[in-house]
Amino acid sequence: MKAVCWHGAKDVRVDNVPDPKILNPRDAIIRITSTAICGSDLHLYDGFIPTMKSGDILGHEFMGEVVEVGSETQNLKIGDRVVVPFTISCGNCFFCQRDLWSLCDNTNPNG
Repeated sequence: MKAVCWHGAKDVRVDNVPDPKILNPRDAIIRITSTAICGSDLHLYDGFIPTMKSGDILGHEFMGEVVEVGSETQNLKIGDRVVVPFTISCGNCFFCQRDLWSLCDNTNPNG
């Protein structure tokens, strides 16, 4: 599949990348129908995030259709149309249980 990938400060490209896979039983895979690089991606584009590596995929706000769900996913089914906001979270960690979604321990393994 194609994805917008970061290759360095002010260097983003559309690359061919491997198809996504279910890694966690609560994961879902979405076929993207509409997306764009968000204004909050500018700190990534400008190179201000030291953990970025060449080839990292950008994009976190999109619309699409659910094409696969993990075994523990209860609130989505294949064929659902979804809009995904910028904040992603697991809903179960210490921070999510306190409504501090942006501090989620589980959605960014390299936080």
